[in-house]
Amino acid sequence: MLLADLVATSAAVAATRSRKAKVAALADRLRAADRAELETVVSYLGGALRQRRTGLGWRSLTELPEPATQPSLSVRQVDAAFTAIAAVGGAGSQQARAELTADLFAAATAAEQTWLRGVITGEVRQGALDSLVQEALGAAAEVPLPVVRRAAMLAGSTVAVAGLAFDGEAALAEVTLVVGRPVLPMLASSAGSVAEALTRLDGSAVVDTKLDGIRIQVHRRGEEVRIATRTLDDITARLPEVVELVRGLPAASLVLDGEAMTLGEDGRPRPFQETASRTATRGDPTAAVAPYFFDLLHLDGRDLFDEPLATRLAALDRLVPAAHRVSRAAVTDADAGEAFAAAALASGHEGVVLKDPDLPWEAGRRGAGWIKVKPVHTVDLVVLAVEWGSGRRRGWLSNIHLGARDPATGGFTMVGKTFKGMTDDVLRWQTEHFLGIETHRDAHTVQVEPVTVAEIALDGVQRSSRYSGGVALRFARLVRYRDDKRPQDTDTIDAVRALLPSS
Repeated sequence: MLLADLVATSAAVAATRSRKAKVAALADRLRAADRAELETVVSYLGGALRQRRTGLGWRSLTELPEPATQPSLSVRQVDAAFTAIAAVGGAGSQQARAELTADLFAAATAAEQTWLRGVITGEVRQGALDSLVQEALGAAAEVPLPVVRRAAMLAGSTVAVAGLAFDGEAALAEVTLVVGRPVLPMLASSAGSVAEALTRLDGSAVVDTKLDGIRIQVHRRGEEVRIATRTLDDITARLPEVVELVRGLPAASLVLDGEAMTLGEDGRPRPFQETASRTATRGDPTAAVAPYFFDLLHLDGRDLFDEPLATRLAALDRLVPAAHRVSRAAVTDADAGEAFAAAALASGHEGVVLKDPDLPWEAGRRGAGWIKVKPVHTVDLVVLAVEWGSGRRRGWLSNIHLGARDPATGGFTMVGKTFKGMTDDVLRWQTEHFLGIETHRDAHTVQVEPVTVAEIALDGVQRSSRYSGGVALRFARLVRYRDDKRPQDTDTIDAVRALLPSS
């Protein structure tokens, strides 16, 4: 398949707001792909490279060769080029990477260059998220969407099951959990209160303490332990204390879901940034991180993800000591739930998660079965630009411009700004960080790559004509930067609009 054909499909998807039309266009392109290139086509239609890291960014793409006049690049040639770019390392790697990049872009037409730049920087603005690609894959292969979703969940990605989909429903149904291969995480929706969440769960729920740590999924087979983040990155080597604890559990094989969190000497949770730093390559290896588990997906050859939550929790309680389980309670009335939430907040945690006790595991999308409740509204947004500070903040980048994800376009819609909640350490960090991903600037504002996720607390949302999304944040303040989240994991413009007060 020519890259030009895929780029044309991407443009057609971006040009319509109709979900049905987007799916139809994507499905047509998937049908046209041959088996050898199918996984790459699926990845590209979702707006992502198959290579997790290439060493390329906005600054690498500021000076490009003149575009080709006629399309000639195939999808397989592009994938091979990115594989070669990703493999560059050692002395002279910057120059070698630049030369390979120039060769690729010189063979691309103007439209292809624009698309290539977008896929490198994560800004392919076509509104084709993974859920849409799954729908298109089901339509193209003529297999039920729930079967595609389940297989993708267990395989860890839609790309991994693309070929199987065209082998038929039976082939997808054979995909199961493999210990050592991370599955997509189950996600929670939000509610404004415990009472609201409990009503949505028909009056009965398991209430978990919501820890302010990083999500971890732990796999063990014999003495081999693997730890993955919510984005399925392997961080096993960075958490030796978690490896040691899991090896000591009475099981031959298991898959656990939970959080890792740094604690102070008083036993209270330390700020999220400390945990994130400890689990990153730049972190302090002496800062201890403790695991706390809240779900069990596999135990000694038996898959549990289709079992009700209550069954999984009973097995978890028999396996993991209470000291390393997330505290929880079963509640059937709002007063009991509110009391549990109050105790969690008093202990320094960020809220609670209410869960349907009868629900099996439903990974990869925010469903109605897990509902998080925090004492204040928080949203995850992308930083689009930053303004230079004044007064005592002169010389630092201060006021951040915030964008919500727009699934219809694949881009971000600005919803507000804030300079609140920033310590001097944060100001120093963000000045260095944002200058490193600058795209262009004027006298007062530095535009940046839309890749940095910020957790923002707010008092509410109001209607506004100032921003194209029609809403603006009220009294927004920075809670923290989320190194553990990607731009595609952020809240949508519709989720922000849903916080508008009812009229």
